[in-house]
Amino acid sequence: MRDTVNKIIGFINLNSGEEDRHKVLENVKANISFRGSNLWILACAIVVASIGLNVNSTAVIIGAMLISPLMGPIVGAGFGLGIYDFDLLKRALKNLLIATIVGLSVSTFYFYLSPFKETQSEILSRTSPNIYDIFIAFFGGLVGVIAITRVEKGNPIPGVAIATALMPPLCTAGYGLAVGNFSYFFGAIYLYTINCVFICIATFLIVKYLKYKPVKQVDEQRAKKVKYAMTSLILVMIIPSIYFAYILIEEKKFNQKIERFITNEFTDKGYTILYKKIITNVVPKKIELVFLAKKTTDNELKILNQRLKTYGIENTQLRIRQDTTDIKKYISNQINFEKSTLNKKDVLIANLSNQIKKNSYNNAAILAEAKIIFPEIENLSISNHIFDENSNNAKVVPVMVYKSKKELSRSSQVKLILWLKQRLSKEKIEIYRQI
Repeated sequence: MRDTVNKIIGFINLNSGEEDRHKVLENVKANISFRGSNLWILACAIVVASIGLNVNSTAVIIGAMLISPLMGPIVGAGFGLGIYDFDLLKRALKNLLIATIVGLSVSTFYFYLSPFKETQSEILSRTSPNIYDIFIAFFGGLVGVIAITRVEKGNPIPGVAIATALMPPLCTAGYGLAVGNFSYFFGAIYLYTINCVFICIATFLIVKYLKYKPVKQVDEQRAKKVKYAMTSLILVMIIPSIYFAYILIEEKKFNQKIERFITNEFTDKGYTILYKKIITNVVPKKIELVFLAKKTTDNELKILNQRLKTYGIENTQLRIRQDTTDIKKYISNQINFEKSTLNKKDVLIANLSNQIKKNSYNNAAILAEAKIIFPEIENLSISNHIFDENSNNAKVVPVMVYKSKKELSRSSQVKLILWLKQRLSKEKIEIYRQI
């Protein structure tokens, strides 16, 4: 039994595979400073993240997270607290403040100059933090600090950069300043602060667990002050986030109740809903519906409003817009949208067809030249072809079909494509062998 317990302890023991502690501290201190290259990398990461938020590209935002050096001073602050190195703590906090100011300045300047100031979903998702963001920051921070203290670093660091997501909320705060929306600014800064604080706390706990030697002896009273300060900071961060999580959960429950009400009372009975709008920022809340053919009397509407309570939907008013003008306007908008979409596709197809007609190739001359470089080719034919014709990404690409006794090798195919691109001044070429 004791052997089994020892084996289990061995599996979860963090002291196994630990890096030399002096070396770990040197690395932590080296990554704190924001001077020279680190400052340039930070500025570039901020611009990349801002562009990602601006164009709503998750891939670009992830790229910015990976190159961001913001984790350095936060981890440094956690180490400073853990080993009671208050000089290290001050340096780390000073550099984190510098990085935060630089981040806000660069992102605000970018969004101020950017012609696209629409609030994208990637921006909105970072303006309302909740308790789950605390869990992500804390456990992501744990992984990052454990990885830093290992001999074999492995692959967790990029994952930690993505999970804790320090860069996007900082840039979102810059967006809030640029467009003058202070609710976005404070929401994003709060999320950024949550990430910083709980990564720092995770670092402090791992340093304590691994029993790093304090730089200097600290009296018990001062150690208690540090613990009280950290406890107060945790409470300050957690309490608002719990409230926001509660609001989020209640909103989802409310929407689910409304969907169940609409499904049971209308959709399952065969009524077609043309338009639905839920307004939650007024008292009472409102549900607006437009039907294709259903007519509702005042008495029926009164009964439906009473039935809302049986679904647990309180302080909400149902309004059914059934004026002929409303329905005609909605249908007209839908038809105009579809016509506009169809017209765009028609224009696109017409332009592509003109490209096909305009671009004709002298197959005889190209064959004569090709035979000199590729003797295996007996004959060929090149013509333009439309790819993805039934989509908005339709494009014209030259396609060459060649005849040979056996298929060209992979290297010869690559060489042939490069030669044709140069010969025809085209960015893309497709080649196929005639079977």
